[in-house]
Amino acid sequence: MILPAVALALCAPIAGAGNGQMKGVDKNGFDETVSPKADFYQYVCGGWLKENPLPAQYSRYGVFDILAENNKAQVKELIQNLGNTPEAHEAGTIAQKVNDMYQLGMDSVRLNAEKAEPLQADLQKIATMKRTDLVNTIAWMHKGISAPFFDTGVMADLMDSNVNIMYLSIAGLGLGDRDYYLDSDDNTLKIRKAYINYIETVMTLAGFKKKAAKEVAKNVMKIETAIAKVTYTREESRDIARQYNIRSIDQLKSEYPNIDWTAYFAGIGLPAMDKVCVDNPNGMAEVNSLFKSLTDKEIRDYIAFEYVSGASGSLSDEFTDANFEMFSRTMSGAKEQQPRWKRALAVPNGLLGEAVGKLYVEKYFPAKSKQKMLDLVNNLKIALGEHIAALDWMSDRTKVNALVKLNSFKVKIGYPDTWKDYSGLAVDPKLSYWENIKNARKFRAEDQYSKWGKPVDREEWGMTPQTVNAYYNPTTNEICFPAGILQAPYFDVDADDACNYGAIGVVIGHEMTHGFDDQGRNFDQNGNMIDWWTEEDAEKFKALTDKLVAQFDEIIVADDVHANGRFTLGENIADHGGLRVAYTAFKKTQQGQNGAEIDGFTPDQRFFISYANVWKGNIAKEEILRRTKTDPHSLGKWRVNASLRNIEPFFKAFDIKEGDPMYRADRVTIW
Repeated sequence: MILPAVALALCAPIAGAGNGQMKGVDKNGFDETVSPKADFYQYVCGGWLKENPLPAQYSRYGVFDILAENNKAQVKELIQNLGNTPEAHEAGTIAQKVNDMYQLGMDSVRLNAEKAEPLQADLQKIATMKRTDLVNTIAWMHKGISAPFFDTGVMADLMDSNVNIMYLSIAGLGLGDRDYYLDSDDNTLKIRKAYINYIETVMTLAGFKKKAAKEVAKNVMKIETAIAKVTYTREESRDIARQYNIRSIDQLKSEYPNIDWTAYFAGIGLPAMDKVCVDNPNGMAEVNSLFKSLTDKEIRDYIAFEYVSGASGSLSDEFTDANFEMFSRTMSGAKEQQPRWKRALAVPNGLLGEAVGKLYVEKYFPAKSKQKMLDLVNNLKIALGEHIAALDWMSDRTKVNALVKLNSFKVKIGYPDTWKDYSGLAVDPKLSYWENIKNARKFRAEDQYSKWGKPVDREEWGMTPQTVNAYYNPTTNEICFPAGILQAPYFDVDADDACNYGAIGVVIGHEMTHGFDDQGRNFDQNGNMIDWWTEEDAEKFKALTDKLVAQFDEIIVADDVHANGRFTLGENIADHGGLRVAYTAFKKTQQGQNGAEIDGFTPDQRFFISYANVWKGNIAKEEILRRTKTDPHSLGKWRVNASLRNIEPFFKAFDIKEGDPMYRADRVTIW
C-alpha cells in the first residue's frame, strides 16, 4: 500500500480546567520562569512536563496519552460488561467474539503453560517446505501473519480512484526502516546488536537449538540487509509518482521470473489477477534475485523467524518480554511492559474494531458533538477558501481547481453509517489465543483482498470510531474525525471558541491542508493523481516548501541528530496551514472579534496557548531518535516552536519582536 491515509498522529488534548476556571487553559501547567518570547513550548508546557515525568511503561507520554488512557478505560469497561450479558455466551454473536478474544489474552496461566506449542504445527510446515512450496507459503503468510520479501494490498487506483487495484511492495524488514541496517552510528549499532539477540532469543524459545538460532539470526540479517539496500529512503517514499508503475501480469512474470505469480495470486484467493502496481521495480528485482540466489536453508530460516516474530506478542510471557525488550525498551526507551489488560484489549479493539466502535459511540458520543463539529468544519472550509483565493503566488487557473477540490471534500465525523460485518469470523476459546488471532488477521486480510477489481467504497472508514486521531485520504478526498478524538477535554462544546479553534480547529485545518501538501496536491477533487497545477505555480510552491524544509532541517533533536525537514514536509505544511486557517475561522467568531480577556489572556493568546497544549509531552531520547528515523511527523516541541515562528498573529499576540528567540524574519506563508 503506497499511499495510506494521512493521519494527524500524536495529537494531544487541551488541558482540563480547574474549579471555577474557563475550560481549555490551565495555567498550572505553565512555566512562568520562561518568557513566551523565548520558548513558547516551555512557557505553556514546562510546568506540566516537570510535574508529569515519563512513566516507566511509556517512551512518550503527553496529555494525548492521558486521553488515550481514558479511552482504553472506557473500552475496557464496555468489553468487561459484555461478559455479563447472555449474548457473550451465545456462539457467533459479536459479544461472544469480542469477549472471548479479550479473555483469551487475559489468561496468562494458559498462555504460559502453552509456551511455544501454538507455533509448532506451522513451524514444522515451514521446516519441511521445499523450494516449490515457497510462493504458496508466502501467500499463506500474507494473510495476516507477516510479510516476508514482499507484500501486497488492495486500494484505489491512483489514476482511477473509482476502482480498486493490487499494489506490490518490497517488505520484510523486522526493524521497520532501512537505515537501521545501513547506518553505523552508536545508537543504530546498539539496535542491530539487540535485534540479533532478539532473533536468537525468540527462535530458542520456539524450540531451535542455540547454534541453529544463531544461524537463523545470521541468515535473517543477510536477507533483511539486502532488502534494506534497495528500499526507498524516507525522502524517496514521499514521491508518489515514482511509485506508480503499472505492470500487466505478463510483464510481471517477465521482469520477475523467479516468483510464480500465478501460484501466488491463487494462494491469496485472486486467480484472475490481470495487472498490478509495483511501487519499487528495482527493489522487486532484488527480491526476484534473492529467490534464486538464496539457499533453501536461508529461506526457511528467514520465513520461520518472520512467523515467530509475528506471533511473539501473542504467546507466553517469555515471548512477550523478548518482544518488549527489543521494540519498546531498546528502540523506544520504555522501562516497563504495559499491563496485560491493555495488551489484551488492543486485540479486539483492533481486529474487531468497528464491533467495539459501535458499542463505544452508543455510550460515549453525544449527537450535539457531531453538529458542533459540522459547524466547525464548515467554518474552516470557508476560511481555507478565503486563503486560497487570496494567495499571491498562485494563478487564477490553479486557484479555481483548488477551490473545486476543497468544496468536494467528503467529511466523516464520529462513526460510519454502515458497520462492518464480522459474521464470517469465528472466535473459538477452545483454540489457542494465537490461533484465534491468526484467524482474525486472515479474515481481515481476505476482506481486504476481496475488494480487488470492485468499485471503491467511499463510505468505508480508515479508522475505528474509538480511535483518538484524525486523517485525510487523498484517493477519496475525505477528512475523517472519529468519535474518540471528539471528547473533553480535547474537544468540548462548553469551552470558549478560542480553545476549541486552537485545538480541534487546528486539527480540522491540518487535515484539510493535507489535501494540498506536497503529496495531497497531486490528486484532484475526485481522488485521481492528475496534475491540476500550472508549471509555474508548482515551481513557486516548491520554492516555498523548500524554505520550510530548511527551517526544520536546522533543528537539532538530540545530540548531533537533526530533524528531517524533507521527510516531515507534508505534516509541517499541514500544521502551518491548519494554524493559519483555524485562526482565520476563529477571528470570525464573536469571541475572536470582541477581544475580551479571560483569566488574564486575550482571545488570540488563548488560541495559541491551546494549540501549544495539544503537543505537551515528555519523551525518551531513544524514542526521539526512533521517531526521527521513522515518523513523518515532527516532534511535539517543534510542531509548536518551529511552526508558530511562521505565524504573524502569534507575534502580535505575545508582543514578540526582532531579537526575541521566538521571532523569525524569514517567515514562510504557503496556505
